[in-house]
Formats: sequence, C-alpha cells, structure tokens
Amino acid sequence: MFKTLLLLVAAVVAVNAEQHTIHFDNRCGHGTPTLIVGGQIVSTGNDFTKNGPIISAIAYLQTGSCGFNGEHCTMVETTLRNPTSPGSGSSTDITLIPPHSFSVTTGFGYFNGCDGVGQDCTNANCPTAFHNPNDTTVQRACQVNNVDLAITFCD
Repeated sequence: MFKTLLLLVAAVVAVNAEQHTIHFDNRCGHGTPTLIVGGQIVSTGNDFTKNGPIISAIAYLQTGSCGFNGEHCTMVETTLRNPTSPGSGSSTDITLIPPHSFSVTTGFGYFNGCDGVGQDCTNANCPTAFHNPNDTTVQRACQVNNVDLAITFCD
C-alpha cells in the first residue's frame, strides 16, 4: 500500500513539475544561435529544455563579432519561471544597452502560453529594445506555468 501511494505521489509531482523550453529559428543563413545560462553555454542552436526555472539566460546570434556575453550584438534576456505570486513569472526583453548593439534582426515570442506576446527588433533604433537600463516598459511578461520561448533571427 505504501509503495502504491509513493508511486501515485511521484506521478502527480512529475505531472506538475515545472519545465521550460527555448527554441531557436535562425533564418540568417549564417551564425550560431547561442544560449548562456549561469555563465555556461547550454545551447548552440538546439532546443534547450530545463526541468525547473531558467533564470537570467541570455541569447544572441554569434556571427563572429559577439563577445561571450553577447557584447556588440543584439541580445535577448529572459527568465522563464512559473509564477508564485502576481507578477513573479516569466520576463523577456531585447537589449541594445552598450556594449550591446544591433547586429541582426532579432525577435522572440512565448508559446504554450501567452501566445502572441513577444517583440521584434529590426534596426538599431528599435523602440522595443532596452537602450538604457530605465527602459523597463520594453520587457514582456508571461504569468503562465511552463511557458516556452521561441527566438528568431533574421525574420
């Protein structure tokens, strides 16, 4: 009886476990999509799925001119996590705050929740990107459990 109860609890926990995926769509014909989490490269173009939250990730298209942390390139910053209180869920933005600068058209959008929420940056004057740290209105939030993110280059 105890083993059956333990298996049932484990199954319920597994079904309710937090999970997020970041997907890349590189339409440029060159460059390597790069995703860094916790100071480590975790993807160079393949989908990255994590059981649990993805905190303070950065993504950019490595064209040969980007620094390790996306310096000199258009960069996407994201945190994907299930909300534990109002406003505490996922948040994503595009940054052009120096030393970052426009390199390729870059966009993102949530999927599997908050579908249609995202933004695109098509030039250096991009109004939907951070140009200074006070541009907090350019962040796009999602308050849905297990939301995923698609990042597109050169669309």
